[in-house]
Amino acid sequence: MKNQRFLYHAVAFLVVAIWGSTFVFTKLLLLGGFTPAQIFTLRFIIAYIMLLVFCLWRGIRWVADSWKDELLMMGLGVSGGSLYFLAENGAMNYTTTTNTSLIVCLCPLFASALIGLFYKSQRLNRTQIVGTLMAAAGVIVVVMNGHFVLHLSPIGDTLAFVACLCWAVYSLLMIPANARYDTVFITRKVFFYGLLSMIPYFIAYPGLNVHLLIGQPAMMWNLLFLGCVASTLCFLAWNWAMKKLGAVIVTNYVYFNPVTTILFAWFILSEPITIYFLLGTVLILVGMYLSDKH
Repeated sequence: MKNQRFLYHAVAFLVVAIWGSTFVFTKLLLLGGFTPAQIFTLRFIIAYIMLLVFCLWRGIRWVADSWKDELLMMGLGVSGGSLYFLAENGAMNYTTTTNTSLIVCLCPLFASALIGLFYKSQRLNRTQIVGTLMAAAGVIVVVMNGHFVLHLSPIGDTLAFVACLCWAVYSLLMIPANARYDTVFITRKVFFYGLLSMIPYFIAYPGLNVHLLIGQPAMMWNLLFLGCVASTLCFLAWNWAMKKLGAVIVTNYVYFNPVTTILFAWFILSEPITIYFLLGTVLILVGMYLSDKH
């Protein structure tokens, strides 16, 4: 059991590490001329096609058992897909990246509180609360990086909080979904409804700029990584880890997101690592250890 539990934690950490790297790859695509909405849509199209082929091969079901469960899948696709990404990317158009990262990476606090309201068995004990708050403090230290100045922007900060709340709702909805359906089916539905709910956006702002990939193998590989690895494999692994460990414990791994982002930025973009990063990382590690204590 201990070895299995370690595997579940290792999978959750690996997913967050990969998601942390996506900020770097997304930035390269943004510099190449894509918009955030186009990047999200293209990576979800790739992910959905991959899962669609797999489901056709394995004969996995197409619809949920009831229209209520189908609405549940739609809620997952909107909260964890289109609305989350649009809110997060929209926030960066109105406020600083620091504000956006800080607010969005604190979503485990929102998720723990929201899930605790609906599921008594998922409520944190005192040790876990201390660990969660310690990890949140570590995120603040890492993101602020010694510059404790926040530039308030009502629109941008509100959008960042919306993104944060979306991920909390996604974590909440995954509990009943995981109880009744397998991970592949749920993940395929997330991609499908995530794409379906983007249609109104592209009616207002048409175009995917696919022509930008012609003669640009580096950009093509970046997009394939986001679609095949960061979307398909990571969403499957994340939803599977939620089924095994519970939504609250797995969502706490989001605290590692800024740590992995900075490490990839240091490795790929040669951005410096500071003492604040090291201090914040230690707080996150200790906090994560305490948050898993029962």
